[in-house]
Amino acid sequence: MEENKSGRDEIYSEKVKAGKRTYFFDVKSTRSNDYYLTITESKKRYNKDDEGFTYEKHKIFLYKEDFNKFMDALNNTVNHVKNELMPGVDFSQFDHVREEREEVAETKSASVDSELKWD
Repeated sequence: MEENKSGRDEIYSEKVKAGKRTYFFDVKSTRSNDYYLTITESKKRYNKDDEGFTYEKHKIFLYKEDFNKFMDALNNTVNHVKNELMPGVDFSQFDHVREEREEVAETKSASVDSELKWD
């Protein structure tokens, strides 16, 4: 658990890389020990002038009283696309990408663990 400058504790975090974008799902706590979710979209933008880059971020704050409504709307929208707009697409074909990433992460973790062990 990490406290940031605003005094809010970050409780849990998930990162999803999606092409040129990265999404962060963070659970944070309030001063009164309540919890909320922030969803951040981060895009890497290259500057034309100095050839460097910056990150453009967009953030959504989601409070516990809206979790169910948000999930219902998200699920309904995704299901509409899958079932009504793109019924012929096998979305399970995209699962292998996630599984491959998880396998790579597990392999890296196991490799680091074995390097850290002393014989």
